[in-house]
Amino acid sequence: MPQYAYRAINDKGRSVRGQINATNETDLFQQLHELGLELVDAGVVKERKLTLALAPKIKTRDLIQTCMHLEQLSGAGVPLIDALSDLRESTEHARLRNVIAEIYRDVSDGAALSDAFGKHPRIFGPVFTSLLAAGEESGNITESFAQLVKHLKWTDEVNAKVKKAIRYPSFILVMIVVLFTFMMTYVVPQVVGFLEAQGTELPAVTLSLIHTSDFMTNYWYVVLLGPVAAFVLIRAGVKTSYAFAYKVDWVLLNLPTLGPTIRKISLSRFSHFFAVMFNSGVPILQCLETAQRVVVNRCLTEALATVRDQVQTGEPLSSAMKQSGQFPGLVTRMVKIGEESGNLSGTLENVTDFYDRDVDDTVDKIIAMAEPALTVVAGLMMIWIILGVLGPVYDSFENIGG
Repeated sequence: MPQYAYRAINDKGRSVRGQINATNETDLFQQLHELGLELVDAGVVKERKLTLALAPKIKTRDLIQTCMHLEQLSGAGVPLIDALSDLRESTEHARLRNVIAEIYRDVSDGAALSDAFGKHPRIFGPVFTSLLAAGEESGNITESFAQLVKHLKWTDEVNAKVKKAIRYPSFILVMIVVLFTFMMTYVVPQVVGFLEAQGTELPAVTLSLIHTSDFMTNYWYVVLLGPVAAFVLIRAGVKTSYAFAYKVDWVLLNLPTLGPTIRKISLSRFSHFFAVMFNSGVPILQCLETAQRVVVNRCLTEALATVRDQVQTGEPLSSAMKQSGQFPGLVTRMVKIGEESGNLSGTLENVTDFYDRDVDDTVDKIIAMAEPALTVVAGLMMIWIILGVLGPVYDSFENIGG
């Protein structure tokens, strides 16, 4: 089905632009008429992929506002189709507005709400559609939207924590690399020319500095493109070989400091998603299946697949998690307590809260450790350059004075 870029007039006489899928121009005209828009002109979007790439990204906060809007209207007793119509007209994000327009059309044609949202998996993930499906089955769609708001806010907070842990150390590291490159390709060669003109014997520290400078001057493209090439090769290997991807995830989980942090974030994701879905009435096997999709690390994904298979055969969830060997004793004990007390969702929420606080502390520690560690690296680099450059310069001045 082609995608049309259109220009239309709304009921207030204002110009509206957007993109929407339609069979032909007649179908496009009918869809826009149902939306309360009068078509002015339209054309088929030929380079759809390029257009989507250049279009503003739909952020988590946009989805939070969408769910809050639908929760409030649904809670007030507004029919779902009217709530979608109101949302379509009030959404400022052009790309999201077009998606909501398509969802509105599908629901108007008789599709289930979860199926209509499920046609856009890159925007609304498996947790989103599963919670909507559970709400449709239970007849309490308002609670599903409330759970989605809670889930999306939590996801936004976790993503902010991850960015916080990466942003500052990465900035400092880039500055160190830039400084080192400048010193080696511009400053050191000029000083080395002066030292070599003196004809004095150079110490080992200066020779190592000269060799490093020569390498970076002659093979700068290796220094710049090497990390990029390594990243591209690893990424290609991850996409083409599951065994290689599993090994990469295993290495990440076992890295010092970073590995435990990745595990904590993954376990926090698992417990949060599981609690939200289980609390919404989603069957436990479907909760585990969805958790496999949201826990990115393949080592933990395989462990969850094993857990799901064992639970399907009648094994208690806590026992299956313990046998997998990937879940800490705290998690398995809390799950067992939840099973025995009949409050599994509550205990998993407690696990999520525990790991949220633990992740916060870990991120703060990483940032606190990164600054002095990178400062030491920069200091050692400068000491090396100073000893390699100023030492021979000082000696040459002594020889001239003598």
